[in-house]
Amino acid sequence: MSSQVRALNVTTFDEEIMTSPVPVVVEFWAEWCPPCKAMAPILHALADEQEGRLRFVRINADEHPDLGRRFDVVSVPTFLVFTDGQLRQRLVGARSQAQFLAEIERAISL
Repeated sequence: MSSQVRALNVTTFDEEIMTSPVPVVVEFWAEWCPPCKAMAPILHALADEQEGRLRFVRINADEHPDLGRRFDVVSVPTFLVFTDGQLRQRLVGARSQAQFLAEIERAISL
């Protein structure tokens, strides 16, 4: 698994999102979630492939429910795409690597 995917928490979230020079894709996930497990290798592959262009981070929704509530996360996996600290897109559920990257590309080009 890629070391490019950082785990965030309430303390590190805002700083990471607001100071990133590149768009940030945030995954809200849970240990018990099969679609989250299916997306993990895709997230890590894209983090390696898109290094320097996109940043990928994860938040354990069970450990940080306040962040989930803040962004109205009601199911996992939920992916939030931020550009310049602003939420640009919400993607819910598993998808193929190609589809996932295409949806992120559309979000950051808006």
